[in-house]
Amino acid sequence: MLTKLSEEKVFKDPVHHSIYVQDPTIWKLINTPEFQRLRRIRQLGTSYLTFHGAEHSRFSHSLGVYEITRKIISQFERNGYGDWPQGEKLLSLCASLLHDVGHGPFSHSLEQIFGTDHEDWTCKVVLGATEINRVLREADSRLPEQVAAVIRKKYEKPIVVSLVSSQLDADRMDYLLRDAYFTGVNYGTFDLDRILRVLRPFQGKIVVKDSGMHAVEDYLMSRYQMYWQVYFHPVTRSSEILLRQIFRRASELLSSGYAFSFMLEPIRALLTGSVTLEQYMKLDEAMAQTAFGQWAEEKDELLSDLCRRFLDRRLYKYAPLTEEDGEWLRDVRHQWQSIGLDPSYHMEVDTPEDSPYDVYKPGAHPGGKEKPPILLLDKREELTEISVQSDIIRSIAGLHRGKYYIYYPEERILPHARFLSAETRSRLSI
Repeated sequence: MLTKLSEEKVFKDPVHHSIYVQDPTIWKLINTPEFQRLRRIRQLGTSYLTFHGAEHSRFSHSLGVYEITRKIISQFERNGYGDWPQGEKLLSLCASLLHDVGHGPFSHSLEQIFGTDHEDWTCKVVLGATEINRVLREADSRLPEQVAAVIRKKYEKPIVVSLVSSQLDADRMDYLLRDAYFTGVNYGTFDLDRILRVLRPFQGKIVVKDSGMHAVEDYLMSRYQMYWQVYFHPVTRSSEILLRQIFRRASELLSSGYAFSFMLEPIRALLTGSVTLEQYMKLDEAMAQTAFGQWAEEKDELLSDLCRRFLDRRLYKYAPLTEEDGEWLRDVRHQWQSIGLDPSYHMEVDTPEDSPYDVYKPGAHPGGKEKPPILLLDKREELTEISVQSDIIRSIAGLHRGKYYIYYPEERILPHARFLSAETRSRLSI
């Protein structure tokens, strides 16, 4: 049973105006070292190099997800919806608050580099020897395992999982609004209050009252626009490429026995794949940026150049490609070698299809990665997948517009332009 703080705590927030904390367990979790660490992890990875306002943190996002979940549950309770399991409130609030606690520096970018999964690390934090685990166990000995089950999407009551992880969940609703606010774009705005009013618990799922279909259309269109205009932005992809190359070069040097003049143990462990939970909790963007600043002075010219590029925002230029450009790309690699460049570092082909963000997909497969679709509930208490009713959503559902680009250091190529083929000079606008 939920208890209450003697005095309600309030966080002022630019997206939700106020975030309210009434439960002592939630307040204690917010004040753990593991959760406070999220202040030092940017929400949008390297996007701050594209959108200068994108400096917001996983800490503020996590509070926002908690607040949306709190509002949804309060709406269910006020209206006396019998399909909402009353005893799941604290678990739902804890899982919403903690869902991103396993993120590392630069968020999803780090996952792509090292093949890690922030949800796995979140479960390690929740179940390990941490302050978060202690606070959860203090509230209920079963709570750590239950929170981990929600994060893994294996909790026995899917309605609790869907609050945090579905096509219309508190996580997505907060990060769309928050990311739009801090990047300065209008694409991510939608009527959150209206959506919260039309959500219903029904037959173990969270569904949408059919009169709210147009509010959900607005949400999905905002999501679609944010993906292509912000999350898949080619300049952000360029900065992510440099980040990957920095860590790849550092790993190569470390495995070859190179003597670094500066190396922090948590980063060494990360590079060698031996990082412990204690070391992982020390990793943040301040530590990574400190390492890059020191590595910019290393004797290895490639690592030094990559770090300086990242820190000084001298990103690789890019040009569009098609899937039929394979033969030309093979020729470009030979041209790069002929002018003294390393094609494995000074040329990269990239497409956003590997991004953790996706557009709405109406289908879902049990046990698969696809999240359950959005269902509309009509007056006859019958459910319909939303794209069946909405022409707008049907037109964008599952679309993949990922563009291919070649990335390269323009200033390293310009002095040797005369040695490149006419096609290459034309394609790269040199």
